[in-house]
Parts: sequence; structure tokens; C-alpha cells
Amino acid sequence: MEHLPKSFDPKLVEEKWYAFWEEGGFFKADPHSKKEPFCVVIPPPNVTGALHMGHALVDTIQDVLIRWKRMQGFEALWIPGTDHAGIATQGVVEKMLFAKTGKRRKDFGRDEFLEQVWAWKEKSETQILGQIKKLGCSCDWSRLRFTMDEGCNKAVRTCFKKMVDDGLIYRGDYLVNWDPVTQTAISDDEVEHEERSSFLWHIRYPLKNEKGYIVVATTRPETMFGDTAVAVHPEDARYKKWIGRKVSLPLSEREIPLVADPFVDPTFGTGAVKITPAHDFNDFEMGRRHDLPLINILTSDGKINEEGKKFAGMTVDEAREAVVEALKKENLIEKIEPHTLRVGLSYRSKAIIQPYLSKQWFVKMSHFKERLISAVKEKRVKLIPPHWESTYFHWIENLRDWCISRSLWWGHQIPVWYHKNNPDTFLCFEGEGIPPEVKKNPEDWEQDPDVLDTWFSSALWPLSTLGWPDKTADIAKFYPTSVLVTAHDILFFWVARMIMMGEYITDQVPFKETFLHGLIYGKSYWKTASDGSVSYIQGEEKKKYDLGTPLPKGVESKWEKMSKTKGNVIDPLAIIDEYGTDAMRISLCSSTTYARQIDLDQRRFEEFKNFANKVWNGARFVLMNLENLTSEQLSEGLNFALFTLEDRWIFSVLNRTINEMNLHFSSYAFDKAAQRAYEFFWNDFCAVYVELSKPVLFGKEGDIHLKINKQKILLIVLVNAIRCLHPITPFITEEIFQNIKTLFPHIHLRAADSYTQDVVKSLLSPACIVAPFPSLIKKEHIDEVTEADFAFIHDLVRAIRHIRTEIQMPPSEKNHLIIVGDPHSREMHLAEQERKILATLTPTQSITFTHQEPEGEGASYTTASLKLFIPIPESLKEKEKGRLAKEKEKLEKLIASTQAKLDNVEFRTRAPKELVENLEKNLLSMQEQLKEIDEKLKK
Repeated sequence: MEHLPKSFDPKLVEEKWYAFWEEGGFFKADPHSKKEPFCVVIPPPNVTGALHMGHALVDTIQDVLIRWKRMQGFEALWIPGTDHAGIATQGVVEKMLFAKTGKRRKDFGRDEFLEQVWAWKEKSETQILGQIKKLGCSCDWSRLRFTMDEGCNKAVRTCFKKMVDDGLIYRGDYLVNWDPVTQTAISDDEVEHEERSSFLWHIRYPLKNEKGYIVVATTRPETMFGDTAVAVHPEDARYKKWIGRKVSLPLSEREIPLVADPFVDPTFGTGAVKITPAHDFNDFEMGRRHDLPLINILTSDGKINEEGKKFAGMTVDEAREAVVEALKKENLIEKIEPHTLRVGLSYRSKAIIQPYLSKQWFVKMSHFKERLISAVKEKRVKLIPPHWESTYFHWIENLRDWCISRSLWWGHQIPVWYHKNNPDTFLCFEGEGIPPEVKKNPEDWEQDPDVLDTWFSSALWPLSTLGWPDKTADIAKFYPTSVLVTAHDILFFWVARMIMMGEYITDQVPFKETFLHGLIYGKSYWKTASDGSVSYIQGEEKKKYDLGTPLPKGVESKWEKMSKTKGNVIDPLAIIDEYGTDAMRISLCSSTTYARQIDLDQRRFEEFKNFANKVWNGARFVLMNLENLTSEQLSEGLNFALFTLEDRWIFSVLNRTINEMNLHFSSYAFDKAAQRAYEFFWNDFCAVYVELSKPVLFGKEGDIHLKINKQKILLIVLVNAIRCLHPITPFITEEIFQNIKTLFPHIHLRAADSYTQDVVKSLLSPACIVAPFPSLIKKEHIDEVTEADFAFIHDLVRAIRHIRTEIQMPPSEKNHLIIVGDPHSREMHLAEQERKILATLTPTQSITFTHQEPEGEGASYTTASLKLFIPIPESLKEKEKGRLAKEKEKLEKLIASTQAKLDNVEFRTRAPKELVENLEKNLLSMQEQLKEIDEKLKK
């Protein structure tokens, strides 16, 4: 194994092993297998561009699960795919075409524009799939899907037709969330809210045929041309006598009624509100109750239409200003007061949402409400972490009908044809192409130009990817799927709708568990100028701070959502290039807790790159010291009679670690799994056991049987450790596994001990990716007494190191050690029995055991039952005196200042009692420390 490089280079192995796995068919799942199924569908990334760190996180977590289950012997299927992402992709392509040609979408024909989008999709998808492979994702690429492929299109048409036939989809005049930039309706879930400062205008609406007026308070004076009533609370004494009368609409020749409705809050504003049913959701419902007309005053791009008369053509903001000025001129403004508004914004374009009246398609959500609640309450779907349940229930309790139509060209065109002479007559067709009725008289029909909401096809993803509506072997084997992994921010957009569609179509939930991970935040750094402007720090200067350089004065930092403007975006491909895929994957796993936010510290990548090197070097050491161990010798098994304390200890810790890794993976505690794997390999295996094995491996006159046994133990622990690590760090573990296999080409199973059988069985596997994942080998070998004994000895090792550090002994200088204690105690006996461990893990050349206090100068450390004493070498005595003198001087100054405070009567009177008591305790402690230093100096 001399050919193994001294450090791990990810670039030499990643492409090699990914190609090996793919060509070997290790990612493919067999629906006819008798193995228990485990299936995951990928949250399909949008074909809008490159992957970001959020994708790297969710795909790493899924790959960890799929590799773990594949190694456990499940028929593991991970279905990959991409999403057409209607609004987002169309927006990106429109911008690209405008920059290239100066043309807007409507300057192209629909077919010509869609050709451009398909070309974009092909290029973007190729890039995305390459990046997913770069992450090491073991997807079954033979089942690659796209939300607008033939199979998904069929599923969408079939589901739409079924819902129409069942009366669950309807079309009608309805108030929708309208995005005036993308000029399409969006669902409630796609609206973000923020608070903005505005005003509450109190406007006088003159009473008809009598003197006086009703003062109406509104936040939107520009929509008054769509007013069809003024409303008050029926019990409001101020207005009771005018209920049923008419008022004149200011700046208009229309009269509107004063109506009573219990929805009106008499404490808001003046207690009288204007009702604009076509431009406010609450007013729309009130308009229905009072049979009020609907007057739309906006164009699709958010400007005032002809209903606004002289204000027509103005933007909403321009009209608001102009209307207020016109009202002031006519003395119709009573007063204006500041008011904070909760403004809805499109999560795509960030435009202010306008409630807008249009013909749209909707899903009746009331039909699904109870089942959506019971699915989670009855644990048909388990949300992990469970704290998301309350958020989920709150959303379901406040469901409104789902607007599923979008005024776009890119997407699933709604499979409905209208009769041109009677638009209320329509055909819904689930087949491909044009309905037969339309073919007969094509000039009489036209298809709905709108497309379905992207989330409609996404809601069918677990079904459509497995072949529904056809009855496929995949559906029979893998549905319901096992778990869905996704970010918590699409719990409502996607997760709830998949549950809804799954139960509606199959009467089964689409997955049994959902793991909702946090959103990744990056650290941003900025400087604030004297004028208050902020400049964000990027590039090499930012990287310097990310890696721990202290911030200079004037530089501030904060964890924030990733943004190119703020310079805190972390590119997964750049991280892979610098640190390697394995280091990035384990960094992401170690950062994934149940928290809503993941603060991704760049230093983790460096830390885990070092860990990868530690794994490599630990494995390299073992492999280089196994070359004389034959396949025959390995197959003979272990000699447990030769086991030492450290052998029993490493097997106990190994079994415990295997058990914990399986528990952590099953509970989605990826941070704990990564941490345990790290601690076991670095601390338990490399720092302790490998070091303790060296005297046996390198001893010139040692027992050959003891050496062979030690080699076997090293191999057993290494093979188990890399299999535990494989789901998280697949590339380095496959490289090590294949190198181990080359050492034992003629290995065969024999009736040896369970440890040897487990390793031999693993090495007979063609690759680590399909080797069995470790399970508890021997439950009885988790030995708490052994672990406690070893922990006691290891505490002595730490104590020796502590003493050496205290007296500043150079690492190269060996020490003598005296251990003082009761010769009949178990602790003394154990220390004497395991003196080799103390001598191996520390630079100790001799150990004396005694019950008498040692004489001479030295430093000591006292445990609960033993005292460890290291005589100070002559060369260090003067140096130690100087150190103690400095420590004494420092303590004397602290004692003097503390005493002065306590002697100050004014301080004692004013200071809190607890503070005075703490100072007195500190003073006594420092005085004791000073006595100890004086004693040491006297010696």
C-alpha cells in the first residue's frame, strides 16, 4: 500500500467512483424485487439556472438516507427530476430574450416563444443534472422525470378532468391575488407580507337629498371609483338612522347605498367603511351578502381603467395622490392620519398585489380540509420536527379556495375548450391533443389560453413519477413513498397539496414521513458610511472574516438569508472545488438540526476537509500495516482470549457508535450522526486505538499471535467505520473500501466469530455503496464497565498531559511519573495493570506506584482517588520558578484590588449583596492559590 498518497485528493477519486457506481447499475431499483421498498422523490429543482446551497443541502440529506437504506438491504429508489417552474422560468427567458433581441414575450407568437423556453430548459436541465451528480447523488437516472414530460402531462390532465367531474374545480368571477408585473393570478401561498407606513384618509361622502355626510375611513382612496356601498355595523348608534339611505360617491355622479353588516368594526376609523367588492377580499364577501355590483377599476398591468374617468391611465400610486388632491379641492377630506399597512407582495416579482376580478379556475379546498387535518393528527403523515404541526394546522384551518390558473404561456395549458358562441359551454379533455368534438368543428372552439399553477403538477409528483395514472409496477412496489425531504418554507406550497392529491386519487398519503429542514443563512459583513449608506464586503476580504479573522472597527456582521447583493451566497460548486464533495456533505449534515435556520459557518468546510484527511491517514496507516495479513488468517477469525482492555473498549465503543448512527439516521438527526462519526474516527479510533496498537505492530520481539489479532481488530474497526461514514462521505469511503478489497482477493466466509463474518461479507460486496450497513454486532459487547475503566485510564492520560503543559515540558522531553494512592484500591490496581496505555499515549519513560508522598520538586494533579506527580527536570526548574513568580505577582495584584474594594465602606453599602459575597469568595480562592504557589516556590 506504499502507492497510497500521503494526503487525500478528492479530484482524483470523485469522477472515477461516480462513473463506477453509475455504470455498475448500483443506483437502479427493481420493482419486482422481494426486498422491502424504500422510495424518495426529489424535490425537483426549477430549470431557471444553477443549483444553490439549499439544493446541495436537501440533496445531500436525501442521498444520505437512500445510501443508508440501500446498504441496509432495502430496494432503494430515489427518483430524480426537474420542475418547469412556470412564472420563474418564463420570467428568466423573457429577460434573456429582451436583452438579446429587444423584444417582449408578446412580440413573439406563443409557439415561437415556447420554443425558446424549451431550448432554455434543455440547457439549464443539463447543467443542473451535472451538478446533482457532482454532489454524489445516487439517483436512479433511468427514471429521470420533468414536470412537463409526457407522463406528467397525462397525470395533470387526468387529475384535472377527475376534479372537474367531481365538482371540485370550478370557474367563475372571483377576486384573485393579481401580480401586475407578471400579469397573472397567484395563490395565497405565493403572497409575502410586510408592514409599510401609509395614511388613513377620512373622506366625506355626502348624504343624498339631505344635508350632512358620512365620513368614511380608507387606506385606498384611489379605488373609490369601484365603490358600490358604504357599510356600518348594524348596532352602531351613530349611523342607525341612515341605514338604507343613499350617499353620493365623491368625484362621481353615482349614488350608492348605506348598508349594515356585522363584519364592520365600529372601532376602526370612523366606523363607516367604503365597500369595493372588485378590489378587496373582505368587501368581495360583503358584496355577495348584499348583492352588490362588481366594478373593476384596474387594467391587468395595474393602472386605472376607464371607470376612473380623468384618472384613467395613471398608476395606482399616481391615482392615489391625484384623487386626494381632487378631494381636498372639493373640501371632502375630513382629516388624514398616519397608519401602518400590511402590504401583500408577489414572492416572484415583489410587486404589490392587487385584489383583481377575473375569470379563473379554482379548486374547492373545503372538500379536503378535514382529511388534510386528520392526515397529520392521526400520524398518517408524520411531520419532523413535530413543532411544524401547529403551523400546518393553522394554515389548513384558514384555507381559501386555491386559484390554479395562471396567465402565462409556459406550463400545462388548461385542458378546457370554450364554445366561441357560448363561452359558458366548455369541454374538459383528458386525452392527448384536441378533443374529437373540437376536431369536427375547430372554428367553433378555442382552448383556454392560461396554464395551471406550477404547484398543481408538483402536487402530483409522487404519483406521476411512479407512472400514475397507469397501473405500473413502480406504483405497486413504491407507493406510498417512504419520506419526503424538503425545506420548511414549502410546507404549504407543496407538502400539504401532495397529501391532498395523494389521498384524493389513491386514498393513501403520498409519503409516511416528511423531514422539514431549516433554511440556510450566510454571514454578511458591511461597513456603514457617515451618510448612513451601507457597503457590503465581498470576495477575499469576506473570506478572511469567514475563516475567523477578527472584525476591525467599523465592520459589522449578521446571519442573513443568502443574497448576491449582500455577498453571503455560498456556491456549492466552489466549495466542492476547494474542499471536496465529502467535506461539503459532512459539513452540511453537521449543520442540519431541527432548527428553522441553518447558520452555515464557512469554517466547517475547512474543519471537515481536515477530517477527510484524518480518515485517509488513519486508513492508510492501517492498510500499510496489514500487508502481511493473509485472506486465510483473516478468515480464521479473532482470538478473544488475547484481548486487552483497549481491544474490549474499542469494540464496545464501536457497537455503541453503530447503534447510535442507525438511531440518528432514523430520527433525521443528521448533525448528531455526523458528529458521532467524526468523534469515533478521529478521537476513539485514530487518536487512541491506533496509537495503542503501534507498540504491538512495531514490537521487534512481540507475540506474533497478538500482532495478527491486533491487525484483525484494526481492519474490523476500519471496515465498520467507513461503512458508517459512507452515506455521508461516499467518495473517500469507496476509495478506501476498494483498496482494502485488493489486500484480500481470496477471502471467503467461514464459521468464524460474528465480527470477522461481518467484515468478510462486506468485502465480498462489489462496492461500499452496496456493502451491508453495520448493525449492532454484539449487544453484550457494549460493556459499560470496560468503558468506565478505559475512561478512568484515559483521564489519567489527560492528567499527565495537563501537568506537562503546566510545567511547559517540550513534547520531545520524556517525563518520570509517580502515582500515589492506596495500593489495595481498585483504581491503583487498574492503573498499574494498564501502565502500558499511560506510557504509549504520553511521553512517559518510567512509572512508579507508591502510597507515600513523593519528595523533591515537581507538579501534580489529584484525581478522586490518585495523585499523579511528575518531578521537574533540572533543565526546567529555573523556567518553572519564573512562571510561578509571574503567576504570584498577578495574583497579588488581583488580591490587593479585591481587598481594596471590600475595605471600601461606600462600595459595600451601594453594591448588591450577591456581588459582595462573590468578591469575598473570589478573595478566599485567590489567597489559597497564592499559598499553593508559595509552597511550590519554597520547594
